[in-house]
Amino acid sequence: MTSTQPLPRGISALIPNAHAQATPGELAAAQLLHLRSATVPVPVLAAAAALIAPQLEDPDPATREAADAVRTHLLAAIEDAPPGR
Repeated sequence: MTSTQPLPRGISALIPNAHAQATPGELAAAQLLHLRSATVPVPVLAAAAALIAPQLEDPDPATREAADAVRTHLLAAIEDAPPGR
């Protein structure tokens, strides 16, 4: 449950709710945890790094953390790419 959602009251506070909405950052972090490898051209990696950069300033800490981790991996892949790729 995120801080933007009201806390449950009364009896509903005692019942676990599996339907609590996740923030976009929490969803992104969960999805990105499963990404291990991909083979794409370097220009695609560079474009992805540029597109994700604005998320580094997102108010949601999970979004910022996920964006930073992904951008770091993208930049490392660009640096490690063989010439001509």
